[in-house]
Amino acid sequence: MRIAAGLSVVVLGSGAIGHAVMTGLDTGIERVDPFKDMKNRPRAGHGLNFLLVGTDGRDKISPEEKREYRLGGAPCHCTDTIMLVHLSADRERASVISLPRDSYAEIPEHQDLVSGKPHKGHPMKLNAAYAEGGPNLTVRTVENMTRVKIDHYLEVDFTSFMKTVDAIGGVEVCTAKTMRDANTGLDLLPGTHRLAGGQALQYVRSRHIDGASDLGRMQRQQRFVAALIQQATGGGVLLNPVKFKQVSSTLLGSVRADRGFGSEQMLALGQAMRDFTPSSSEFASVPVGDPSYPVKGLGSTVKWDEPEAAKLFEAVRQDRPLAPARPGKPGGRPAAVPVDVPPQQIRVQVENGTRIDGLGGRVDAALRATGFDTTGAPGNGASRDVRRTVVTYDPRWDRSARSVATALPGSALRAVAGQGRTVLVIAGADYRKVVPVRAEDPYQAGTAGVVTGDDVVCGS
Repeated sequence: MRIAAGLSVVVLGSGAIGHAVMTGLDTGIERVDPFKDMKNRPRAGHGLNFLLVGTDGRDKISPEEKREYRLGGAPCHCTDTIMLVHLSADRERASVISLPRDSYAEIPEHQDLVSGKPHKGHPMKLNAAYAEGGPNLTVRTVENMTRVKIDHYLEVDFTSFMKTVDAIGGVEVCTAKTMRDANTGLDLLPGTHRLAGGQALQYVRSRHIDGASDLGRMQRQQRFVAALIQQATGGGVLLNPVKFKQVSSTLLGSVRADRGFGSEQMLALGQAMRDFTPSSSEFASVPVGDPSYPVKGLGSTVKWDEPEAAKLFEAVRQDRPLAPARPGKPGGRPAAVPVDVPPQQIRVQVENGTRIDGLGGRVDAALRATGFDTTGAPGNGASRDVRRTVVTYDPRWDRSARSVATALPGSALRAVAGQGRTVLVIAGADYRKVVPVRAEDPYQAGTAGVVTGDDVVCGS
């Protein structure tokens, strides 16, 4: 197996053979010219910048798929998702920045894509730039807002998204709580799930799972991209020339791209990402100053925090990581199990249910070290013969109790009406260790909301 894997790397990495494997794939690409007649563009920085645009196109979807994945209704011919993807000059880091589709934007003057009429510059939501002026106006608008020069443009619709996910073998996502959205049909129970193309589309489109709306959806999309990178780099896709060609063929044959992006660039990307790990990718959303900025004729828009956004895009231009490495492990926090409630929000009292001296203190300290708000004053339990660690809780705080139990592998949950918000841990003779846990949504923990891929993929 080692020899086979080594040969695959050699084959894919070899210039002549690699190019031979990819020969002919360019012919299926639908081309666009997003950079036509563009002037006064930002100065090129270091590394490569991609504008990844997801549209709501559904023309090629079958009636059965439309029913199953709730894809009915008329498309708005606008951008559903906009991501700025930066690949560092040393090809060791990918930075992904989500741009809210309802961002307040000053659209530059342009010619209307449908009517052909000239338009002066005017305020608009960012996703409407595509409807008025297609890829060209979208790129111009993003460059004006970010001052980052775009090198390549990739456009994915619903069909191409589903095909690419299926070609890669599905993508694994995990959740600590139930996810249901009646609008998209998404229905995921807590746990780990491998999503095929249609389910993956439901996952990245869902906006009505919680009160976070578009922000929550952008974060789920970032989680999905992190999982996609993990699947590509860890699932053998980049090490197997046949599989790589199959995935590349599916992607290139179902997306729209600028004329400078083709099989050679796909091969270069594949070679660059061979040594990627989840921590090689980092994700952020543009800092928001006002999530409900009113504009006459547009309604509520998302106004960026201009000073903070400027810092973020300056890091891209300078080819710097979006956030400094966090202490605790190379490149980030210690690996931790996702839980529903942040441990910092859970008050815990520890009791020693055994005759082992100091056990209560050790459990209290370990729970505090992973973030729980312990009392710091462990006591002795009524019984000193407890074999299995018990977590007792008021049923009104059941989610908090499950988060505590996750940190104590093998512990038992016991509901006690009227106990109040403090969760009680009775340490038993089976206690071995506390497993580090973190809130399922780690986005608030990073600098300016920046997370790395190993924060958000399953098993982290």
